[in-house]
Amino acid sequence: MSALIIDTKTCVRFITLNRPERHNAFDDGLIAELTQAFLAASADDGVRVVVLDSVGKSFSAGADLEWMKRMAGYDRARNLEDAKALARLMAVIDQCPKPTIAVVQGAAYGGGVGLAATCDMVVAADHALFCLSEVKLGIIPAVISPYVVRAIGARASRRYFQTAETFSATKAAELGLVSEVASPDQLMAVRDRWIAALLVNGPAAMAAAKDLAVQAAERPLDDSLRAWTAERIADLRASDEGKEGVTAFLERRKPSWIGG
Repeated sequence: MSALIIDTKTCVRFITLNRPERHNAFDDGLIAELTQAFLAASADDGVRVVVLDSVGKSFSAGADLEWMKRMAGYDRARNLEDAKALARLMAVIDQCPKPTIAVVQGAAYGGGVGLAATCDMVVAADHALFCLSEVKLGIIPAVISPYVVRAIGARASRRYFQTAETFSATKAAELGLVSEVASPDQLMAVRDRWIAALLVNGPAAMAAAKDLAVQAAERPLDDSLRAWTAERIADLRASDEGKEGVTAFLERRKPSWIGG
């Protein structure tokens, strides 16, 4: 049985973790598969939205126990190799030029929290639980930390990195990790609402908007950033997509990227 189910419907790529018997925990094999799946989605012009979800009761339990047993016998060089592979996965998801949606239907522990944090939008079931549990095992959430800290802030990260407390979907939303909390029977409705909202927007504009949000948050607010933002809007206005969008608005018609 494949560890991933990959499907495409109406410009939406669904990437589904399919290890329910292991609570969708990941090992080196799944990390490699997931990395390639997101690289393929990023490069496919026919894909406009990417959804990450999973089969079973848990979204992801983080690192697989059998993999952890193997890692216990690795030397530092092999541990570094594995850590870099996970770091690359997180970066590939984070830098995907398409909008990314995580559907968290159950528990997200350790690296599972990292997967959610790398996605642009997260809908979680109201019963879903989150935990940064690494310190209980004598390790730290190092590779996922840049994305988690960006999502929930440094102050909350200090608490949850050190206490390994379990927190609710509602708390995750308060912290900024989760975008919306829904009852289990409404998860797909929220997902589909977001997909519908995204598919009417310019694909290149959304990719640029994602990069804009990152750059505006991370760069100093100085003349260089102001000049860069002016250049970006000029680029988009002069692009074929920008011209089509403005023309369609003025002509009161749908732009070419909206089917039908």
